[in-house]
Amino acid sequence: MSTFIADGSPLENPDHRHLKSARIGMLWAYEANSRGMVAIVGQAEQPMFQGGKWRRARQEQQMLEWFGDLPDFIITIDAGYAAICDDGTFCATIEHELLHCGQALNKFGQPKFTKDGRPVFAMRSHEVEEFVGIVERYGAGRSAGRTFDLVQAAKKRPTITEAQIIGSCGTCNKVT
Repeated sequence: MSTFIADGSPLENPDHRHLKSARIGMLWAYEANSRGMVAIVGQAEQPMFQGGKWRRARQEQQMLEWFGDLPDFIITIDAGYAAICDDGTFCATIEHELLHCGQALNKFGQPKFTKDGRPVFAMRSHEVEEFVGIVERYGAGRSAGRTFDLVQAAKKRPTITEAQIIGSCGTCNKVT
């Protein structure tokens, strides 16, 4: 919250504005994970309490003990990966997971809220799903989804500088 979401935070991103009132639980995973022969270094999810009444109560109690509240989202990060990646890559990983934490839209495509004015949260999918080989063979313009937009953004300079990353968190700076 204090790095990416709060007003005036060092790496504030307006794409996360809807998360200002979200309760986000963060976890470290000490076991490597993969899917489809690709390493998973981070995962965002909405907690879902399933099963009978007592099972749901146990799950809720565990969340309360871990986070002090029932989170709207849980982000899990591979601790082994976090220990070896550079600060910029770590920040990009956290923001990637935050971008999965979305706000639901109503039937008119506008942000959805509860009766008491709180955002209704939902999971967002990736904007770009494509294989490098397709872009190499056919170009970004013939690729799926927003791949072309991604390529155009990649041609520009990053909006976050190394100095901003270094200044954002005193615990993230590694001596190399």
